[in-house]
Amino acid sequence: MILTCAIIDDEPLAVSLLESYVNKTPFLKLSGTYNSAVNALAELERETVELLFLDIQMPELNGMEFSRMVTYDTRIIFTTAFGQYALDSYKVNALDYLLKPISYPDFLQSAQKALQWYELLRKPNAHITETADKKQEPESIFIKSEYKLIQIELAKILYIEGLKDYVKIYIEDQPRPILSLMSMKSMEESLPASRFVRVHRSFIVQPEKIKVIERNRIVFGKEYIPISDSYKDTFNAFLSKRSLLPKT
Repeated sequence: MILTCAIIDDEPLAVSLLESYVNKTPFLKLSGTYNSAVNALAELERETVELLFLDIQMPELNGMEFSRMVTYDTRIIFTTAFGQYALDSYKVNALDYLLKPISYPDFLQSAQKALQWYELLRKPNAHITETADKKQEPESIFIKSEYKLIQIELAKILYIEGLKDYVKIYIEDQPRPILSLMSMKSMEESLPASRFVRVHRSFIVQPEKIKVIERNRIVFGKEYIPISDSYKDTFNAFLSKRSLLPKT
């Protein structure tokens, strides 16, 4: 299978590098390169591409705004030097997120992810696959901690604690939490609601990881997470779907 792709980036060196990567990747065919999202609009309306390597910070129309204008048939891989946009990329259903400077192995891995998506889409019962994919949730998120961008698997998160302008993310099998400068509201909006529940102004938990609930507190090892009255009904409703105990 060959995927038709395009590159949108206002930095000529970045375009050159990505173009060289596309040319050495056997299953990619370059349709065009554009130095701005505005210039790409008219062309991409006439000729739909399957994969778009899209920069975020650009004049007039940025990549995040442009991504909301393309159809679902075009999958997006963001390419940017700014890690703070990683969380936003999931909100627009981006296929992947590459942080500059981009190495060829990272580029190839993202391109292969796109190839696998289209291979699944074109199999028999593809309409079922497409519907399922629209509902598919991300398996990981990127969190900025100090000067690094860290990818965290959602399945490994135990709970999140809010501390004023910071959050602490507690991960199983890791002795120390990851500290990130962001609000609990932003954190909550970035997590799939089907997997994470807020139980207190300062705590979000992943119910799949809960082993014990004792006296209105969730027990994680030696830590006790309070369930506040404000969030009790939501949490109990979540639990009732999985509980075998009689309702009181």
